[in-house]
Amino acid sequence: QVQLVESGGGLVQPGGSLRLSCAASGITFSNHVMSWYRQAPGKERGLVARISILGGNINYADSVKGRFTISRDNAKNTVYLQMNSLKPEDTAVYYCNAQNGILSRNYYWGQGTQVTVSS
Repeated sequence: QVQLVESGGGLVQPGGSLRLSCAASGITFSNHVMSWYRQAPGKERGLVARISILGGNINYADSVKGRFTISRDNAKNTVYLQMNSLKPEDTAVYYCNAQNGILSRNYYWGQGTQVTVSS
């Protein structure tokens, strides 16, 4: 009964903002490293941002540095991705990933949420 449920995707104009949320259940959220990935049409899935269990260590893809912010609220079992200054090349399906911080072979994916940046 592990579930990762993404929300917040949609259509936005270039330069606009969106905030994605991923609510987790069925896991001990505070034991998991949380990440956002994205996959654009015709391209392979790639890491967008990753946040450590306590939130102290964060990594971003070079293409989103300075524009996106990942955060987590362990009390709410939720990870967020604030996306600002969106560009057409940000258009993709965005997926939430949870990976056990000790047993890395245990990981889970959400269903994904579509983000479209277009005029």
